[in-house]
Amino acid sequence: MREVDLDVAHGERRAILGPNGAGKTTLFNVIAGDFQATSGTVELLGRDVTVLPARHRAKLGLARTYQQSRLFLGLSVEDNIYLSIVGVEGGHLRPVKLRRRDAEIRERARAAAGRAAIAGKLGELVGSLSHGEHRQVALAMALAARPRMLMLDEPCSGLSRGERTLLTELLLNLDREITLILIEHDMDVALRVAEQVTMMHDGRVIVEGTPDEIRANQLVHDLYLGSGHRTAEG
Repeated sequence: MREVDLDVAHGERRAILGPNGAGKTTLFNVIAGDFQATSGTVELLGRDVTVLPARHRAKLGLARTYQQSRLFLGLSVEDNIYLSIVGVEGGHLRPVKLRRRDAEIRERARAAAGRAAIAGKLGELVGSLSHGEHRQVALAMALAARPRMLMLDEPCSGLSRGERTLLTELLLNLDREITLILIEHDMDVALRVAEQVTMMHDGRVIVEGTPDEIRANQLVHDLYLGSGHRTAEG
C-alpha cells in the first residue's frame, strides 16, 4: 500500500472498493492501529494517532469489525457486547460485581443489540447463531463502544439476500454523528450506503467520487464493477 491519501469528513459515509489484493484491509489495519504505518500520518478526529496503539484509538472513538467476526462463541450475545464495552473503556473483570456499574453496562449492551436488530437473541449463546446473526452481534459490539468513527470490513460477506437487506437498512439508519467507512464487495450495498467512494487497485487510490460517478467511470468498470453497474450512457 502506497501513496494513499484519504480524507473523510465528520458524519460521512465512505465506501472503500477494489478487487482482492487492492490494499483495502491493510488500509483499515493502519487506520485502526492493528498495523503501524511505515510512512505518512494517521489522524483521527483532528488528532495525530500515528504512533498510538489500537486500544488507544478505540478509546478516542474508533470502532471496527473484521472480515472474520471475533466473538466468544461460548458466551451469550449480551455477554459478548458487555465485554466489548468493558474492553474499550479499560475496565477490569472482577469476581465481585459492582452492581451500579454492571447495570449501566448491561443497559448499554441491550441498547446496542437493539440498534443491530439482535435484541431478541440476547440470552442465546453466540455459537448457536447463524453467520448473519454473528455479523449483527459484531455490529452491536462496535456500536456499544459509542464510536465516533465506525469501520466495517466486508460486513455483508456470506450473508443471504434478506440478511444483506437488513444490514443495509441498519447502516442507513445509523446516527449521523457516527462517521462510517466500509469495505464491501456487494456493490448494491456499498453504492446505496455510501455518499463518497474510494476505489483502490494495487495498493493505491485510483478513483474517488460519488456512487453515480463511480458507476459511470470506465476505469472502475474495467477493473471491477462489470456491466451490471454501468449507467445507461456507459
